[in-house]
Amino acid sequence: MDPTPPGSVSETHDPAPPVAPRPRRSKWWAVAALVAGGLVLGGCQLPTFGARAPVTTQGHDAIKLWQGFFITGAVVFLIVFCLIAWAVLRYRRRSDAIPRQTQYHTLLEIVYTALPVVIVLVLFGFTFVTENNVDALPKQNLTVTVTGFQWGWRFHYTTKDVTVIGVELPGPQMVLPVNEKVRIRLQSHDVIHGFYVPAFDFSRYAQPGIINHFTITPKSLGVYRGQCTQFCGLYHSLMRFSVRVVTPSAFDAWVRTHHAKGPATSISTAEKQAHASSTPHSTSTTSTTSTGSTGL
Repeated sequence: MDPTPPGSVSETHDPAPPVAPRPRRSKWWAVAALVAGGLVLGGCQLPTFGARAPVTTQGHDAIKLWQGFFITGAVVFLIVFCLIAWAVLRYRRRSDAIPRQTQYHTLLEIVYTALPVVIVLVLFGFTFVTENNVDALPKQNLTVTVTGFQWGWRFHYTTKDVTVIGVELPGPQMVLPVNEKVRIRLQSHDVIHGFYVPAFDFSRYAQPGIINHFTITPKSLGVYRGQCTQFCGLYHSLMRFSVRVVTPSAFDAWVRTHHAKGPATSISTAEKQAHASSTPHSTSTTSTTSTGSTGL
């Protein structure tokens, strides 16, 4: 007897065709694209790895150390990542059977204990050498006493009898000859200030009662901005300056021009002018003259 009721039509459905699994190769391409996209979006800049290319000899020493640290870290990351990925894929769970257990591997334990210690010691050695090079005080061709105060800078060329002093915007400008060692004597008139020139890849505290000595050797012509990096009061954000690197002949001409001018504004006078400013942008006093008045 036909179980189908009268007037009804019996329908049969063909089973859906099996879906072919996606090839494994596409997964690896997706992982590679993800890593490459992360590097691109992260702004990976070669060969400085995101750092600014310095324009001083000391900055070049520091950037070499940074490159060494970055490459070492990248190699360690790659090795650890590959080991983790290999362990995950090679020993992923395939059944409920307990895998073979290994209690000790003496050689492997010695290697992964000693290798990090060796890496740290090597990096420490390079750091020690680089810091000594950056902080070295070789015989200099020029000495500049840099004094920070609220809210400006004074640059006194000790052997040239020239002083540049300025408060707030646009700030004073320190002129230096290219390819010559310059000794900086950094001090503060009142509170802690920060002497920072990003293009030099260098920063140092200006502390009251303490004179910090360091040497810079500019290698490229140009004008480079500088700023105070320690919060020092109401108009800290306006405490800026610039460094102009010129040829030796242009520097000598600049010294002759400014050496012949009248007495310089003292720090006390410039400081009073800065404090008397009613708004941050209302006062901009810059004087580039000889050292007729250099007292604090």
